[in-house]
Amino acid sequence: MEARKPISLLKPEDNFAETWPDEPDRFTEEMIDPCLLWCVKQNSSDVTIQSDRPIYNEIHGVLYPGTFRNIDAADMAVFLSKIYGPEALARLASGRDLDVSYEIRPDRYTRIRFRVNITAVLSKGRDAAQITMRVLPSEPPTFKDLGIEEEIVDAWAPRQGLVVVTGPTGSGKSTLLAAGNRYLLERPEGCGKMLTYEAPIEYTYDTIQSPRSLVSQSEIPRHLPDFAHGVRNALRRKPEIILVGESRDKETINASIEASQTGHAVYTTTHTMGVANTIQRMLSSYDMSEREERAIALMETLRLVVTQALVPREGGGRCGVREWMKFPDEVREKLMDMDFTEWPNEIQRMINQYGQTMQRSAEIEYENGVIDRRHYLLLSSATGA
Repeated sequence: MEARKPISLLKPEDNFAETWPDEPDRFTEEMIDPCLLWCVKQNSSDVTIQSDRPIYNEIHGVLYPGTFRNIDAADMAVFLSKIYGPEALARLASGRDLDVSYEIRPDRYTRIRFRVNITAVLSKGRDAAQITMRVLPSEPPTFKDLGIEEEIVDAWAPRQGLVVVTGPTGSGKSTLLAAGNRYLLERPEGCGKMLTYEAPIEYTYDTIQSPRSLVSQSEIPRHLPDFAHGVRNALRRKPEIILVGESRDKETINASIEASQTGHAVYTTTHTMGVANTIQRMLSSYDMSEREERAIALMETLRLVVTQALVPREGGGRCGVREWMKFPDEVREKLMDMDFTEWPNEIQRMINQYGQTMQRSAEIEYENGVIDRRHYLLLSSATGA
């Protein structure tokens, strides 16, 4: 096969868009890792492998073909088996998408990790698959890297209670939690025993020096069946800190609240926008007959809610814009003295005193020239502020 050439429509300086020079006529499992390593060296942020299409690298937000020929069904079967395991096709056929992490160790000191989603698709009239692989940084960012506001940092480490990070899919919730974990680990006193339950595990903490800390990470559903089971597991292991990747149902929310009530600091995420909306959505998981009791239990344990949205930055890249509110004793007592159905309006009145609205955060970024007017207006209306 002739040597690979840059795609003709690209500029000559776009050499990183050349296809993989060692591309085989047929993929085997031994060739998967070298191919992915080459993609990473091209500075790809996401690698997409789809039936009947070339492998694509996303580089600076633009897709470039990484192979000369299309991936056929036999190649896809090899990728699925290597990345997920022999049962991948059967699980896709049952109507499930698959979330896993994947790791390559090119040498004993280097780990290259991916967050992977595998979804069944239709291609040329038959069932096929798409594998999306996000290249993860070798170590979690710091709060400073993410530009987290000082007020959030100061409220991040309650002795016990619930910290909730919210936002839509792809808003950087997992990255913010990982930065928070790093902050806890890098304190002089460390953080004791930290247990995380994630789906999948995105960041690891092997490179973080923290002699007073012990981190144990479990992947859902590889190691435990679900998040609620994970929290119950945590309570038998005497941790100081519990991270629950997502509170998506009544059982998990219940488990997180109960863990907070028993003296643990619990960190979790939900798919909501805005502080008031988060509390409403969490309570709406319950039947009407139990909402009032669960509302009191939630408010007794709540310490901090942070909503994050990622928006394009002027000049390229993305930045996080956040709404947050702290829940000190006086706030919780005032809210528990009124009916829980009045909480959303009262929280909107209190948020400027105990936090910051998304509208104000967006206004600051807009005035500093970080985001454009369109995204400022979108964020200003995002949480009903």
